Amino acid sequence: MKIVVTGGAGFVGSTLCLQLREKYPQYEIVAFDNLKRRGSELNLIDFQKNAIDFIHGDIRNNEDLHALGSFDVLIEASAEPSVTAGLDSDPTYVINNNLYGSINCFNACIKNDAKLIFLSTSRVYPIETIENALFNEEETKFLFIDNQEIKGISSKGISEELALEGARSFYGTTKLSSELFIHEYAAFYGLKAAVTRFGVIAGPRQMGKTDQGVVTLWMAKHYWNQSLKYIGYGGKGKQVRDLLHVDDLVELIDFQIHNIEKFQGKVYNVGGGLQNSASLQEMTAICEKITGNKIQIDEVAETRTADLRIFITDNTKIETEIGWKPKKSVETIFKDIYLWIQENEKQLESILK
Repeated sequence: MKIVVTGGAGFVGSTLCLQLREKYPQYEIVAFDNLKRRGSELNLIDFQKNAIDFIHGDIRNNEDLHALGSFDVLIEASAEPSVTAGLDSDPTYVINNNLYGSINCFNACIKNDAKLIFLSTSRVYPIETIENALFNEEETKFLFIDNQEIKGISSKGISEELALEGARSFYGTTKLSSELFIHEYAAFYGLKAAVTRFGVIAGPRQMGKTDQGVVTLWMAKHYWNQSLKYIGYGGKGKQVRDLLHVDDLVELIDFQIHNIEKFQGKVYNVGGGLQNSASLQEMTAICEKITGNKIQIDEVAETRTADLRIFITDNTKIETEIGWKPKKSVETIFKDIYLWIQENEKQLESILK
C-alpha cells in the first residue's frame, strides 16, 4: 500500500508518517509538504532516517500532485490551521489552500481510485451559537450545563447535532466547504472517504504559537521561564478546550485506512472529550508541576475575534458506533511535550522560545 500524507512535514502529518512507517514497514509512506510553517523542515531529518519519501510540493498546484504518481490512500492534513487566518488580513491563502487545494486532492484520489482520509475541524460549528450556550463559571474554568436551549450542546460538549448556520471563521468555512464537496464526490464519483472533525490536537512535534498550538506554547513558555497572557473573558484563564493526544488521532486514522467502509457517508466529532478537557488556568498548574517553574502570566480582559469560551467535544457518536475512545490524559500530553522539548532543546529553542 502507498499512503500519501499531505501536510506531511507538519505536526500531525509527520507523526502519522513516522508511526505508520513503524507499524507497517512494508507500506510506502510519502510525506508531501510545501514547508511553509517554520520548524517543519526539521522533520525531513527524521524522514530520511526512517525511509519515508519526501516530496516538496503544494496542494494548490496540480502539477505537484501529479508528481506523486499512483497511490492507494491520501491523508489530507495540509490545512492552514489558524482560526485567525484571514480575519485581519487577506483571506486568499487560507481559501486557496484549504478549499481549492483540498479539491485538487479529491481529484487526485478519483484519478488513482484511492481512499481519502480528511482531517476536518471542530471549527465548522458557528461561533455565535456556541458563545450563546448556557454555562457555569467555576473556580478555575467555564463549563457547559445540561439544560440547553440549543440542540447539540450539553455538559458532555458539542455533538454532530449542532446546527451549522452562522459565521465560523474563514478556516472553519473552508473546511466545511471541503466536507460538502466530499459528499458530492462520494455521491457522483464513488469517492471512498472518512471525514473527522477534530478538536485541539496536541503532543510532541507541534511547533506551537499563539494562534495555533497553544498546548505546546504553554509548555514551552514554562520550560524556558518566559511570560504568557490570559487573553479574553476577563483575563482569568477560565476558557476551556478538550485536548486529544496525537497518538490517539493516529490510532483512529490507522483504523480508518483499513476500515473506511465504516466511515463512508458519515461525519464524526473527535476530541479528548470532557474527561480530557482543561482551562488555561489548569494548563498552567500542570506545566508548573512538570517543569517546577512558575512564570508571569498577565491578564488581558478583551476577547479576541473568533475565540470561544468553551469547546469540548462530545465523542458519544464515534464511541457508540465505532468503539474508538481517547486513551491518553491531559497530563500525559503535557509530559510528552516536555520530554520532547528537553530532548530537542537546541533545535527547538530558536522556534519555540
